[in-house]
Amino acid sequence: MITIFVVSFGAFVATMLGGLFALRFKDKLHLILGFSAGAVIAVALFDLLPEALEMVIPSSFVMSCVAIGFFAYLILDRTLFNHSHHIGDGHAHENNRGVLSAGALIIHSFLDGVGIGLAFHVSTSLGMIVAAAVLMHDFSDGINTVNMVLRSGRNAAAARLWLVADAVAPVLGAASTMFFTLSSANLGTVLAVFAGFFLYIGASDLIPESHHNHPNFYTTALTLLGAFVLFVAIQFATL
Repeated sequence: MITIFVVSFGAFVATMLGGLFALRFKDKLHLILGFSAGAVIAVALFDLLPEALEMVIPSSFVMSCVAIGFFAYLILDRTLFNHSHHIGDGHAHENNRGVLSAGALIIHSFLDGVGIGLAFHVSTSLGMIVAAAVLMHDFSDGINTVNMVLRSGRNAAAARLWLVADAVAPVLGAASTMFFTLSSANLGTVLAVFAGFFLYIGASDLIPESHHNHPNFYTTALTLLGAFVLFVAIQFATL
């Protein structure tokens, strides 16, 4: 359990660094988001999905769970999360949307922490790989939280408060897994659902976010680099 808390604290640090980075270097965010997108997709394809296939039979059920995770996140993204890459037309609408989106990111960060805790129930190596993906994604969450709050018309002090809340969320999520356990089959099902989450986050959120304002070679190259780095890390972790 100590390892889970250490890693979840790493998620706290990653989120804080992402938010502080957003406040400091606004013109380079697309490169960081591009790398994170490749890393998150690689974890879904090269680690979570293979682990789920080993734990759950039949494989068709695993793929159905991946699809459920993907489309469930789509629904949340379009309704509860109310996510958009564009600023609203009116200031009041923009103000409310920014706060609601930042709050949704906090919920999402809590679920990231739950994912870390559940993965460590399977194995330390899987926990570390999932944690690596979450760390990279939480860095992006910190960036997005700050951007959403600032875009809503609030100042940097308010953005820092929301950033702290987002950073604490994965720690609380990981701690919550101390109070329940899952069988191997159920864990495999959860991992498959999280694979769907990660595929959506990477392909439908991080890649467009990194690319739509900066459609150049470097964002694409960093997405491929992110996938390659995580692929190599996964291979070493499973040796």
